Amino acid sequence: MTGFEPTPEALLARLDAVDPAAYARSRNALDGAVTRLSPYLTHGLLDVPDALAAIRAHHHVPVSHKLAFEFGWREFFRHAWRHLGDGILVDVKPPPWPGAYASALPADILEGRTGVPVIDLAVRELHATGWLHNHARMWVASYVVHLRKVHWRAGADWMHAHLLDGDLGANHLSWQWVAATYSAKPYVFDAGNVARYAPRDWHSPGTAVDRSYEALDAIARGEPDLGPEPAAVRGEVSGVMPPAVHAEPPADALAGLRTTDEAGWVAQAVAACAAAGDARVRIVHPWSLGGARGREPAVRMGLLHAPYHSRFPWSARRWAFVLGAMRGRIEVLHAGDARRALDALVDAGLVPVVRDALVPGWREAIEAVRRRAVVVEPVPREWADPDRYCASFTRFWNVVAR
Repeated sequence: MTGFEPTPEALLARLDAVDPAAYARSRNALDGAVTRLSPYLTHGLLDVPDALAAIRAHHHVPVSHKLAFEFGWREFFRHAWRHLGDGILVDVKPPPWPGAYASALPADILEGRTGVPVIDLAVRELHATGWLHNHARMWVASYVVHLRKVHWRAGADWMHAHLLDGDLGANHLSWQWVAATYSAKPYVFDAGNVARYAPRDWHSPGTAVDRSYEALDAIARGEPDLGPEPAAVRGEVSGVMPPAVHAEPPADALAGLRTTDEAGWVAQAVAACAAAGDARVRIVHPWSLGGARGREPAVRMGLLHAPYHSRFPWSARRWAFVLGAMRGRIEVLHAGDARRALDALVDAGLVPVVRDALVPGWREAIEAVRRRAVVVEPVPREWADPDRYCASFTRFWNVVAR
């Protein structure tokens, strides 16, 4: 099972396939028994408590288990995002290198032709599938920031656009962790680490990463861009064109979905709610694609916050995943300003039911309408979110896992 279908059946198949013992043994290897549940978690088809409950129905997973620990990281990133807000999009603390980082990724990285096999294959896999093992994500981020001197934000935005599970909190804070703007030291890796955890064709002897950790740390703190490998400079390494990203849904992804402007969207909601005899309307947005735990409204309306997607465009593959989950489950889809759309529903006498989201634009829209006749549902958590900010996962875990 390699692809990601945005269906309940595909999700259940992934949950049934989870093997916690194998995960604990092999999670660091690129061919290890990782769960690949992250796209479903990011987009609200699944929540951490339900995931753990489903897995625990067949396996013993105490809080000390490595799998529970990894679910804890997801909840930690959301905790940090809640406290930092848009602060996750800028350096939390100064970077270790005093030079000027580049503001854009060079073409050789985007096209997977740096001449470093581990980087080129990881980039191509990301572009081809919309998913990448966490170890490979860290390798790419480390190479981009520390050896090529590209600012972490450029790399984080690029990866977020192509990942099916692109979550601003987890993705951008992970890049900051690698960059040492959210950690104590730069994360670096060597060719030996790749040889231990990756398939043979990913091994990268004789390249920029084939150095001691001390040398790599010194480069991260004091050297300029190392550039692509000599073979790549000579044109001996072929690349592939990166997929385009889109601020609006591509036509193919919209197939089978009805779309309309704000006035038509509200009118459709009013008519559907009148027919159902229920003034409540479920707002289905990209971070709330699954069902709810309580009595669901009969009417489901799809909503995209267009300003967010202009700021953070997505690949066609990610659009297809999100809109595929909406297809057949909503009355009609509207892309516009989320706050205006929610206000318009309330003004029309309806009661929107919307899941909370920390995503820029959605966060502000939900906070603005929270005081009106809107039902705001929190994202379910396995561990209670500490009120005081925990700046590290260790501190967070010591609080919540007691």
